[in-house]
Amino acid sequence: MSQTLVIVESPAKAKTIEKYLGKGYTVRASVGHVRDLPKSNKDAVDIEGGFIPHYIQSSGKEKVIKELRAEAGKADSVLLATDPDREGEAIAWHVAELIKDANKNQKRIVFHEITEPAVNEALKHPRDIDMHLKEAQEARRVLDRLVGYDLSGLIWKKVRYGLSAGRVQSPALRIIMEREREIRAFIPESYFVLSALTKTPSKTDLALTCSIEPREKDEAERIVKIGETHPWEIKNIKETEQKRTPRPPFTTSTLQQVASTRLGFSPSRTMGAAQKLYESGHITYMRTDSTTMSALAQKEILSLLTKEYGKEYVTARTYKTKSKSAQEAHEAVRPSNFSKRSAGMTDDQKKLYTLIWERAVSSQMADAIVKRTKIIANVTECSETIPDFSTNGSRIMFPGWLAVDTRARGEDTEVPKLNTGDKLSLTEMLSEGKETQPPSRYTEAGLIKELEKRGIGRPSTYASIMKTIIDRGYVEKVGKTLTPTDTGDLVSSFLEEHFAKYIGDDFTSEMENELDEIANGTRGYTETLTEFYTPFSAAVAAKEHIDKITNLGAGPEEFPCPTCGSGMVIKLGRGGKFLSCDTYPVCDGARMIDGSQIKDDEPLGRHPETGEDIFLLNGRFGPYVQLGPTPEKIKGKKSITPKRASVPKEKSVADVTLEDAVHYLILPRELGLHPETQEPIIANTGRFGPYIGHVGDFRSLKGDDTPYIISFERALEILKEPKKMRSGEKLLKEVGLHPKTKKMLKVFESKSGRYMKRGFARIWLPDETDVAKFSVEDALALLTKK
Repeated sequence: MSQTLVIVESPAKAKTIEKYLGKGYTVRASVGHVRDLPKSNKDAVDIEGGFIPHYIQSSGKEKVIKELRAEAGKADSVLLATDPDREGEAIAWHVAELIKDANKNQKRIVFHEITEPAVNEALKHPRDIDMHLKEAQEARRVLDRLVGYDLSGLIWKKVRYGLSAGRVQSPALRIIMEREREIRAFIPESYFVLSALTKTPSKTDLALTCSIEPREKDEAERIVKIGETHPWEIKNIKETEQKRTPRPPFTTSTLQQVASTRLGFSPSRTMGAAQKLYESGHITYMRTDSTTMSALAQKEILSLLTKEYGKEYVTARTYKTKSKSAQEAHEAVRPSNFSKRSAGMTDDQKKLYTLIWERAVSSQMADAIVKRTKIIANVTECSETIPDFSTNGSRIMFPGWLAVDTRARGEDTEVPKLNTGDKLSLTEMLSEGKETQPPSRYTEAGLIKELEKRGIGRPSTYASIMKTIIDRGYVEKVGKTLTPTDTGDLVSSFLEEHFAKYIGDDFTSEMENELDEIANGTRGYTETLTEFYTPFSAAVAAKEHIDKITNLGAGPEEFPCPTCGSGMVIKLGRGGKFLSCDTYPVCDGARMIDGSQIKDDEPLGRHPETGEDIFLLNGRFGPYVQLGPTPEKIKGKKSITPKRASVPKEKSVADVTLEDAVHYLILPRELGLHPETQEPIIANTGRFGPYIGHVGDFRSLKGDDTPYIISFERALEILKEPKKMRSGEKLLKEVGLHPKTKKMLKVFESKSGRYMKRGFARIWLPDETDVAKFSVEDALALLTKK
């Protein structure tokens, strides 16, 4: 019997596919990318030779590649079954290049859902690797490297070391900053919201709102006075029936947007859960611009709806994809089997699957019929006129698709049964002064929608764009909103001033279109990169002689230098903006950006218990308090770091008192020894907020639990609660304490197998390991061996 090796990206996907293939097939995983460009070497791309990338083997993939070569050598043929998009095509090509010496009989197969029919159908249609798709992905990777390398290098020289820019991340940051400048420039205007609280003839309460919001207080008072001194009646009642049409099935973009709005998921969290659902065979491929569904999937939905809801709820619909670049996959994101109402291993996966199921099924349902009622009232027997007052009601007459997508329904708002001419008795007139609000900052969902609207990025890039601008410290996520930091403001302003063309909408969108043309085979790889890079590199070179940005402008006049009395300028440090003496380095006087002064050499006072001085200082991560002076650095000797504690973000430096500092310095607190391990439980605040910790088990504190007051007993309760694992991960066994670090050694399990953790790396247990008998000694031997 001939043997065929099937290569996919992930072990989870491999396990799912293996169930569908019979004898004669071996399925192995490349575990993602196997080759990439060197991280920090511009010579990774031979520009003069035609933008030829020089790839290196991905770190840690030696064992995987060795296994793939060995399996390829034993097989009669190889099928490359990586994901059905450009990135998947590129991975297939890299794998093919690495194993071609072992087996040249290679073909490519693709499927958009991991089900038995889809896999078997793909086996009937093997093809060669699509070099156009591979080149489109390669062009994106090379473009991103060249832009990032050249712009980041210039920013290091002219702004500050360690900052970066990117071909797609920088336009996204610019969009956020444009909105921020609108907010800063916004001038609020006053207006008045007027309400009339009335009772109907049947004594039912009826609240009415004025149709006009007066800007002038005199006009508001005039309307209120007339309303209070004249009788009221119903002037008109308007009733209309409206249809609400279902939404199309999810694309990558709309899935991320709705998951953010309804579930509170970040784009990367959404895509992580979707990836697992796809690999397990529950949904179609999750990176797609398309809203279409196969005829087979549509037929399955229509049958289900007819059976469960009746024919009146069924309307077969075909959705046309709005995106002209819908090339990532052939179908929308939908369930693979609509009879499954729930699927997934984790809570995240189950919630996301339900969202996908409801959206896909409801897309083939009848319109909802909504009855809307508007009641209009005004005063009578008055020589002066005032605007109408009204109230609105709505009621679902026929739910249609809302019977499935219930979260899109909203609440019915009933209004009393009234007739034109009915008299109303006034209870109270209200006038509430308000101010107009600036435009809202973007949420992740809103920014993805805006990027898609402007043609910036593609389905596979949205999550990474969000993650990059947050991880780089250019944007902070405050609640659901994205707020630019001082660093993000400076970087974006620099790029907008000097490279407006290259981070503009038109250029970025057009570049995406050109990448699409490479994928379609209508445009060449080399010509595209040459046309871009020749003027771009010249533009970067032209900025080499501009002055370095040493300050961000003059500081407020009311805050002179605290040391010499000179003026101050705004500068950017690692902790954000601050005020520096304009004669620096002659004078090193400084203030916080709010004008408050930190006097490093003047203590706030003495600690009541130790008698040591407490200083208020400013560091790379912001202001902090320190117990005792900073020791002098002696070359060759390690100095002891004094006890320090951060000043909470919401606390103004000018308001920090000695009592506050003493309070902050109680962290980290040792709450007591754990009764089982006799190891300490500590409470502290770290980079990700307040937490408690015990031998490597860290739990975030929320609500009323704070590290300053949490009790030993409460900490034990929290530690007893099951810890939430990563998506698809569960704790299999606590083996015992490491003899040196005193951290608990643990064995975890996911769909890919069983493993231990060392930092961020997974150390896989051999398949034959008996976990029940797995000891501390076995764990140490495994960790040492690896």
